Amino acid sequence: MLFTDYLFENVKYIWDDYLNHPFLKEMGEGTLDREKFKSYLIQDYLYLKEYAKVYSMALIKSESIKQMKFCQESINGILEDESANHIWYLKNFGENIEELEKYKIKEANENYTSYMKSISLSGNLKEIMVSALPCAWSYYYIGKKLKEIYKDSMEGNFFESWIECYSSEEYAFVAKKNIDFVNELCKNIDEIEKEKLKEIFIKASIYEMKFWDMAYEEVI
Repeated sequence: MLFTDYLFENVKYIWDDYLNHPFLKEMGEGTLDREKFKSYLIQDYLYLKEYAKVYSMALIKSESIKQMKFCQESINGILEDESANHIWYLKNFGENIEELEKYKIKEANENYTSYMKSISLSGNLKEIMVSALPCAWSYYYIGKKLKEIYKDSMEGNFFESWIECYSSEEYAFVAKKNIDFVNELCKNIDEIEKEKLKEIFIKASIYEMKFWDMAYEEVI
């Protein structure tokens, strides 16, 4: 069994709960309050800024040029490619993209990013990458499932672009690159380290759920 298969077995119940979250269900149905979606996009834009810093620390702690290149490409992907869909929506909402960083980061967002950054400072490369993995991987899981569930009613859905982005083959490639990287890093770990990494992965997945809670409950 691949290490990431083991991780997924331990969080599947959490990730399946994502799909029942009202924020994501209403996105699939096309009924989500657009102000909530705008607030979510702003918070996620701020999140991606901090998320890129996690990969920056991973780059510093890399031991090979191959690992450094992976981290560098990931940083570019986060700041350029993944942010692009957010920017497209936010421009349509009339937001000035250059002023987005003036918004205050919400508590659930700060707690999540602070958790990953604390690991990036004190942990090794394996721990950093496992803490960051639920974001990239679960978004593909969510996007793919939403597209499967709501494929017959997607036309005209305001949130179609978001769902298409995270269910796309391009994003699947991003998620797989992260999964493969973690499997390569963790191929020879012992049971003690395996347990520690599992707990990091579970905790980060719980922070993902709290982010969705924040997105549904709070409007900027």
